[in-house]
Amino acid sequence: MTNGVDVRTAAAEFDRAGLADVESAAEDERKQVLSQFPLKEWAELPLERYALGQGAPPGSGPTYCRLMEFGTPHLGSIKGGSAAKHIMYYHNSGEWRLAAPLRGMDPQDAWTELRGQFVRAFEAVGAGDFEALDDLEVLRCGPTLVTKSLATYFPQHFLPVYATEHMRTFVTLLGGEAQAGVPAARTNRQLRELVRNREEFEGWAGQEVMRFLYKYFNPRQRTIWKVAPGERGRLWDECRDGGFICVGWDELGDLGQYQSDTELQQALDAHWPRSSGGSLTLARRLLAFRDLEAGDRIVANRGMDEVLATGRVDGSYRYDPDRAEFHHVVPVVWDPSHAQKLSKPQHGWRSTFAKVDPSLFARLAARDAGSDSAPGVDPAQAAASIALPEDVQAVLDALARKGQVILHGPPGTGKTRLALGAALALDGRADVLGADAGQRVEAQAEMLHGDRVRMVTFHPSYGYEDFVEGFKPDLSATGPGLTLALADGLFHDLCGRAAAQPDQTFLLVVDEINRGDLPRIFGELITLLELDKRNLPVALPVSKRRFSVPPNVRIVGTMNTADRSISHLDAAVRRRFAFLPVGPDPDAVSGTVGPLDLAAFFESLNSRIARHLDADHQIGHAYLLRDGEPIATEEDLAAAFHHEIIPLLEDYCLGRAELLHSILGRLVDADTGRPLHMPPQDLTDALATEFTSGVPGPDA
Repeated sequence: MTNGVDVRTAAAEFDRAGLADVESAAEDERKQVLSQFPLKEWAELPLERYALGQGAPPGSGPTYCRLMEFGTPHLGSIKGGSAAKHIMYYHNSGEWRLAAPLRGMDPQDAWTELRGQFVRAFEAVGAGDFEALDDLEVLRCGPTLVTKSLATYFPQHFLPVYATEHMRTFVTLLGGEAQAGVPAARTNRQLRELVRNREEFEGWAGQEVMRFLYKYFNPRQRTIWKVAPGERGRLWDECRDGGFICVGWDELGDLGQYQSDTELQQALDAHWPRSSGGSLTLARRLLAFRDLEAGDRIVANRGMDEVLATGRVDGSYRYDPDRAEFHHVVPVVWDPSHAQKLSKPQHGWRSTFAKVDPSLFARLAARDAGSDSAPGVDPAQAAASIALPEDVQAVLDALARKGQVILHGPPGTGKTRLALGAALALDGRADVLGADAGQRVEAQAEMLHGDRVRMVTFHPSYGYEDFVEGFKPDLSATGPGLTLALADGLFHDLCGRAAAQPDQTFLLVVDEINRGDLPRIFGELITLLELDKRNLPVALPVSKRRFSVPPNVRIVGTMNTADRSISHLDAAVRRRFAFLPVGPDPDAVSGTVGPLDLAAFFESLNSRIARHLDADHQIGHAYLLRDGEPIATEEDLAAAFHHEIIPLLEDYCLGRAELLHSILGRLVDADTGRPLHMPPQDLTDALATEFTSGVPGPDA
């Protein structure tokens, strides 16, 4: 994100002099790599000196992969994610994990091939033959490690920027055209050339360029997390004094060994069996914790209504088996001045992990304990300094890349809410995204009555004449008979206003987009939606007028995949839209109703639905919300379950009693095949027994 700052202005204010110590530390680390792993010894480097997961020979120091990931932070980070970035590593299961081109090979044979490609890469760069890097297929499986290796041994030829997507973003920022599917080393070289050709970077070292780009134009979307330091904050003093945050689930071992959320979920199942399958949500939260990066913001809490401190991540995850408990550790610089009691409980804070809305974090960071606001801190400025919510930013990024996007998912997942949230952000009203429901609805109403955003719901009878143009009855005409007049449709009108204000972005939100006959509605304009076809004029078939779609028009559509999957959309439509999934969010329903953990019930129910039907027929979190908050009473839960969830599931199962029984278990009468109807208190107990027995308790 540029935050409205252009490269030239940012470069002029960047403090290069303040980087002297950092550059010196980076050079010391580079010399350490060259000393322990000199280029001339790579041809004979043994596997035990390279790979993670197995002990190096006594006195030999860290392995190459460990040194590059954990021992050289000033050279640029490649931390986070799984150990798969190292192409091959020794898993704690006792097996070697190999990248795809090496699978099926003996570990020593695989290492011989991998080492040979490293050697050929180093020789090619030394000879100036950079194109030869394109042919080294195995090295393409570890782009961050390989690029960091090249930048370490040959800093004159490569920049210390290693994440492929980050390099592509910076290439585009500096006026280049990012190429898809090329090796990371080539993209790094392209970025280096763009930097060399800009006068504002004349005389800059690679470290300066790297730190400048990440300071002002960091492409990573930062989710703000709430992490509880043990049950009721019992480990807070240790975390505060030691400068870290830690979590349990120690039996999992180092989280870096897990390549996917599914693999981690299976490990969770093995250690903590659950009645309805493992917690995929917990697996994803643990991986998010593992992948926290320096600069990320977090909140430490006790219970649902107390902030212990806010913090800024100061390093990367490590697994520390020497601790008595809570072995998963992330370093943090804490600010206890933001400790406070909240005016109302945050129901999503019941579990160890929860996402924090950026606007809430801004309010927390703008307050001192016991006062309404911190001296000298403008809450509006604090809010502006926080990035947009991750899902909203993803929509905006897709719109910038493609021009139009369809948000798809099961019913009740908040697709329309997200579409309108993106509209608010585009309309300059991002400040209300974290506001209460009333303020948000009021802001949306003002926006839709304004000039730049329109909303429509497609349906089977909606047509071209409603969307583009057509002859319609002229209600102002006098005299006998019916008089027809040419009328502009909704999209035609929006495009006309957009053409008159080219410096503003105009947005059309189409709810239930898949319920309309899209080829008929869009007609010939479907071609003009492509960004490279904008401003291309066509003659409209009805009026013969010339018409074009301005480049500042965007479209966000929503579709319910339980009604119709993406595959049923017209191919021409699919090619011109980006598709973003909007799935059920257990975080949104964190809370308890009597003995029932609402999020665990929600996740377990959806796990069964996905297994016996499919993921498109899961239920959305909106079914378990009231006024934007998780259901809190047995009566509300019973009403939602009996009057909304059960009818939906019965419709999905189409009278197949055995299928409904597979999903609801003991809540279906074995004789009649119909769902049981019971009083609210009994229902809560029954749901807890059926869906959440065996679920580990919260530790907020």
